Order: sequence, then C-alpha cells, then structure tokens
Amino acid sequence: MANIITTTDLSEFGARERALLIKLLLAWQEQGLPEDFDNNEVTPMFNKNSGFVFLTNSDYQVAMLNGDKLESFYHCTNCGNEGFIETCRLIEDECFKCHEEN
Repeated sequence: MANIITTTDLSEFGARERALLIKLLLAWQEQGLPEDFDNNEVTPMFNKNSGFVFLTNSDYQVAMLNGDKLESFYHCTNCGNEGFIETCRLIEDECFKCHEEN
C-alpha cells in the first residue's frame, strides 16, 4: 500500500492532532472562515509528514491557525513557496516573488 501523506480519517489523528482540530473548529465557530476561503465541502485534514492539521475544501484551498487566528494558507504553484499572507501573498496565482520576477 502506498504511503498516503494526508488523511481525513479521524482515527489516524493522534491526541495532539485531535487537540489541534478542536482549536481549529473553535476558531471557525468564533471567527468564521477566512474571506477568501470558499465554504464548499469543508473538511478537516491532517498531513502526517508535516504534522499540520487544517481545513480544506473542494477547491483544495487551505485554512490553518496562525497563532489563534484562522487564516488562509497559500501555495505558489510556480515555485512551491507556501505560507500565510505575510510570507506568500499570491498575485494571479503566483507568489509575490515570482510575480516580481516576471
């Protein structure tokens, strides 16, 4: 069987990941989803390699806790840069670094 990196199967979430999921869901309840995160088929997910617990949707967008704030987490498909808005601001689907080079 192939090594699957991400999972939505809560039985694969350990105690740490379940605690992070609770914080994530409470943040969603109290703050709502980030403005640029579509509210369609929202699913919790766990990346077993990175240890990240996050929300994703049918458009493969990602929302994670940045401290106590629920924020979008971005990925540049051009160079692989990823992060929250302060480190990976996307412009036309490229991070600001790639956009400046073009």
